[in-house]
Amino acid sequence: MTSVKSTPTKLYLLQLSTTSVPVSEGRTLEMVLGCYLVDTCDGRHILIDSGIAADAQSAEKPPAQNESNVIEQLAGLGLQPRDIDTVICTHFDVDHAGFHDAFSSAEFIVQRTHYELARAGHPRFAAARLHWDHPALQYRSIDGDTELMPGLTLIETSGHTTGHQSVLVHLPNTGPVLLAIDAVMIQRLFTLQRNAWPNDESEEQLRLSTEKLLKIVEREQVQLVIFGHDGLQWKTLRKAPHYYD
Repeated sequence: MTSVKSTPTKLYLLQLSTTSVPVSEGRTLEMVLGCYLVDTCDGRHILIDSGIAADAQSAEKPPAQNESNVIEQLAGLGLQPRDIDTVICTHFDVDHAGFHDAFSSAEFIVQRTHYELARAGHPRFAAARLHWDHPALQYRSIDGDTELMPGLTLIETSGHTTGHQSVLVHLPNTGPVLLAIDAVMIQRLFTLQRNAWPNDESEEQLRLSTEKLLKIVEREQVQLVIFGHDGLQWKTLRKAPHYYD
């Protein structure tokens, strides 16, 4: 009997909240917090990030609308934490790794450089450390761009932080979808002329990663790029329980 290779079949966007962030006098930027779920042809469930920690300090968790958490979002799809086989960790910022400890039966995939930086005690990742560094969690470290399975590739995109990773998902009907995550938070930043934001670690690395993603979009003929926190873009996208296939 020929075994079925695991490949992505569905991509769910799990929108956790929206926030209006002041950027200048009289001007705000609508930001979204979210994570992602990939279903595969052989019944596996792959979670990408887990959202903001419930115990995040108020300074790191601004007032938000339509709040939910990843557990509630998965329940709406008929799933429980034990149903998640793999968690892809794009990075350990508090709004991306706050519920990792809920998925103790999953394997966690992270860039080695990022894991080592965070485990060494970098203060940036302290806010969610109780959640991403829980002793029950099992991590697998990878180095650079890695095909996790046919149709799902992790792309090293440092700049926002060392060892940040974006995700390229090939779907049967939609085709390739690029999840830029925080390498490109909003659509207007997807240009080589971009500048770093205060929470970005390296402008030079950020621009190199942006160039890398732009080349992937061209090479793979990506028609859908999803930007990690772009509230205006997310208004136009399918959110769970709807999906891309």
